[in-house]
Amino acid sequence: MVVMPTYNEAENLVQMVAELMTLELDGLETLIIDDNSPDGTGQIADDLAAQYANRVHVVHRQGKMGLGTAYITGFRYALDAGVDYVIQMDADFSHSPSHLPHLLERIQECDVVIGSRYVPEGRVDEKWSPWRRFLSWGGNFYARVITGLRIHDTTGGFRCFRRQALLALDLDRIRSEGYAFQIEVAYACQRKGLRLCEIPIYFEDRSMGLSKMSSRIILEAVWRVWQMRWRYR
Repeated sequence: MVVMPTYNEAENLVQMVAELMTLELDGLETLIIDDNSPDGTGQIADDLAAQYANRVHVVHRQGKMGLGTAYITGFRYALDAGVDYVIQMDADFSHSPSHLPHLLERIQECDVVIGSRYVPEGRVDEKWSPWRRFLSWGGNFYARVITGLRIHDTTGGFRCFRRQALLALDLDRIRSEGYAFQIEVAYACQRKGLRLCEIPIYFEDRSMGLSKMSSRIILEAVWRVWQMRWRYR
């Protein structure tokens, strides 16, 4: 099951779901978790659920409650549904649906597979500014040094989990949002002794809609990594 949080993704959602539905992957389902988007994303999600009956599901939340809690909601939904694999990804095409078969292929030998920008053959959009490249690379380096994470893309949000991997985690303990959420989940997995693998992806910048990145998200990631070391000691 693909778990996909949305907030103001009306311009991307129809095409994203259409591409997911064309993948030749048996039993692939998509869960959209919308935080009461003012641009009508929630209604579009409901229309897609009607169009792709039993393959697209929707959870509506009362407001903008954050990426981390959206994914936790999605993980619990997927576990309750009894699925074997859970894929988390963005709705803005920075994560290409074409990578899903590779994630599912590699998950056969790992507990968690991460679509990585920072392993050989992984790339980021050529339009990224030098400052954004430095911020992303520096953030990953910082998180790895402080936490001891052995993966290269600590903040990447394109991941595939085995059911048993998510069951091994205490989801109530994970409190971070944004980039920090991705770091904390990876750190919790590593602390549990789960096998984390990476595959190269091309991370393309969104062409429609607005980025949800903010200084608050960046600052949270800076101090949360220290908190993780204390909370998971």
